Amino acid sequence: MAKEQKQRSSLAKWTRRSFLASAGLVGGGLVLGLTLSPNRLKIFSPEAVSGDEVLLNTWVKVTPDNKITVLIPHSEMGQGSGTGLAQMLAEELEADWAQVLIEQAPATDEYANSDLGRGYTIGEGAMIPAMMYPMIDFAFLKIAAEKIGQLTGGSTAIRATGQYGMRRAGAAAKEMLLKAAAEKWQVSLSSLTVEKGVVRQAGTRRSATFGELATKAATFEPSLKPALKDPQKYTIVGQPKPRLDIPEKVNGSAGFGIDVVVPNMRYAAIMMAPIRDAKATTIDDKAALARSGVEKVINIGDTVSVIADSYWTATVALQDLDITWEGGLKTLSSAGIRTTQETDLANKDLDLMTDDGDVTTLLKTAASKGNLVISDYDVPYLAHATMEPMNCTAWVRSGICDIWVGHQNALFARRSAAEVLGIAPEKVTIHNQYLGGGFGRRSRMDFVTSAVRIAKEAKVPVKIIWSREEDIANDSYRPAVISKMRGVVDGKKISALAHHFIDPLTGMPDSEGAALIPYDIANKQIGRVKCPPPIRIGSWRAVDHTQMGFFVESFIDELAFAAKADPLDFRLAHTSDPRRRAVLEKLKTASKWNSPLGERRARGIAIVFSFGTIVGQVVEASVSKDGGIKLHHVTSVVDCGQVINPNAAEAQIQGSVIYGLTSALFGEITLEGGAIQQKNFPDYNMLKLANAPDQTVIFMQNDHAPGGLGEPGVPPVTPALTNALFAAIGKRFRSLPLSKAGLYVQ
Repeated sequence: MAKEQKQRSSLAKWTRRSFLASAGLVGGGLVLGLTLSPNRLKIFSPEAVSGDEVLLNTWVKVTPDNKITVLIPHSEMGQGSGTGLAQMLAEELEADWAQVLIEQAPATDEYANSDLGRGYTIGEGAMIPAMMYPMIDFAFLKIAAEKIGQLTGGSTAIRATGQYGMRRAGAAAKEMLLKAAAEKWQVSLSSLTVEKGVVRQAGTRRSATFGELATKAATFEPSLKPALKDPQKYTIVGQPKPRLDIPEKVNGSAGFGIDVVVPNMRYAAIMMAPIRDAKATTIDDKAALARSGVEKVINIGDTVSVIADSYWTATVALQDLDITWEGGLKTLSSAGIRTTQETDLANKDLDLMTDDGDVTTLLKTAASKGNLVISDYDVPYLAHATMEPMNCTAWVRSGICDIWVGHQNALFARRSAAEVLGIAPEKVTIHNQYLGGGFGRRSRMDFVTSAVRIAKEAKVPVKIIWSREEDIANDSYRPAVISKMRGVVDGKKISALAHHFIDPLTGMPDSEGAALIPYDIANKQIGRVKCPPPIRIGSWRAVDHTQMGFFVESFIDELAFAAKADPLDFRLAHTSDPRRRAVLEKLKTASKWNSPLGERRARGIAIVFSFGTIVGQVVEASVSKDGGIKLHHVTSVVDCGQVINPNAAEAQIQGSVIYGLTSALFGEITLEGGAIQQKNFPDYNMLKLANAPDQTVIFMQNDHAPGGLGEPGVPPVTPALTNALFAAIGKRFRSLPLSKAGLYVQ
């Protein structure tokens, strides 16, 4: 596990490289940075403060009535991280939780996620002298503005921004408030205490709220290395606090991108090229323009839009258009892509990521003895299918631009819009909204840049809404990947294992670590063949771990069967890491692993480490004789280190299970003649409430730093399901989705 953790994160490598490559961004270099770099916690945008608010430091502000507002540099898309980040800051601040609010940080460089990169690269920096902190923090702020932006993804909010940023901001603000009280009363700091938003002097009746002290406190320099609270004394972190974003989502006042209405706004319905890379050359728009309410038809090449006074009118008029599309990848098909991958994997040189021992010799020997286990796996392209389709409202005028959108990286959306318009980023204002699902899709820029291009032509504020059909047919898909697994079992032990696979060159964080096989196997070879995809791909919830988790955990089950060993015990026999062992042992008891089940009903297991978190899952399922799958129960045991909010954490795992099961059972994007075949939910199915399994989620209790939670629950559930199906009916399913094999959900 230690070796795996050292190798796993390409993001860690990327940030270190970025730090070295970007050192010049500091301005004057490292030496001058010691004296010239400003205090990161004193850097803010004027947009962050209004009215009588007092900004104590970059991330926290106070009003005279003692309301505490935490500025959140991550987008809220249902994961609840805003509340978790506020808990972490409020805990260190000793705030009254009933007085805490959250607010989206402005999409400006001052609010780039600098603590994300700093946390991955140096953590708390315990060995770094305090005098070096201003330079280091300022360098990472500059790097983050250039390389990271305000990324919400990779399960980084709590484990990076929270752990290395919000805790420090809260502790620094508390120190400033204590100094303000000490100066006001002319007493020593040691005589002061703080609790629930009030500073008191011991042995006296003196007290003052944060709101009363804020103006004076803001004049002090915040410490970049404040004393942090003993976790044993936490009263807010670790508690199931209600999410701060829920009330407005329940009462309907929450603003999502699709809800935006601005004065004089028009609506746009769009049609994109049905064939990959085709362009619209001619358009007969007479019938569309004859409709009442239709104002304009705009062609930006790969997209045609109708501007009208309502979305319904624009959508209906879109069907009136007679468009000639030319060019494009008309011969592109799923079968052709699969053939290319198979040919490349068989014939191109491997990029070896791991080559321990003498795998080649052992595989040859096993082949001659007849005890070589070989299995080929494949997974398809997948769409994100967010509940809220892509949308964006833009207003371009007089060299400036306002954009209302729900985006996973508002700062980069601002930059991309500026590049399209040829103006400075400071001329673009992003009004980031709640996201109705993201899963990586809303980290892309296409739905922002196309909206800006259309709005520029429309010359009025325009809300562009993608239909569900356009949303699914023009996604940035999870890559289709094939894998060849080979292994040798001697007695009850794996003596050799080889994993060769297609790498679609996603460049995603943690993509390299996903392929690592975290089992104690002396002879192990992991190699990839790089194969650029012919269609647009992108981050999909848990990225490469979803493919690699399926390949590895399915094959480990196959090797257990070859060894005539219990699948759970077989994993324990090849696992020395104490945290993984503890998860497996807990999973054995929690799932009642060894209790008998009826005919054609069984349990399957899988365990995957991703984003700093270990998740082991057992799926209990049955299969009818005609192929009907009944999902009875899913047990998840999670070691994510310190749990910030138990309720939110449980919801994340439960949602991940449903997301993963949906893709395993139904998810598939196919191409024929250069066109995506799936258009809407009837042919891109979702798991329904009536078919969903009961769930049990258990968190291991320890004092390790927080891991991610938004994504780690997805990768294990697919192999746990297919392993359960094998145990139930004796048939292996190595190609997804399961619906291709004639299976359906009861």
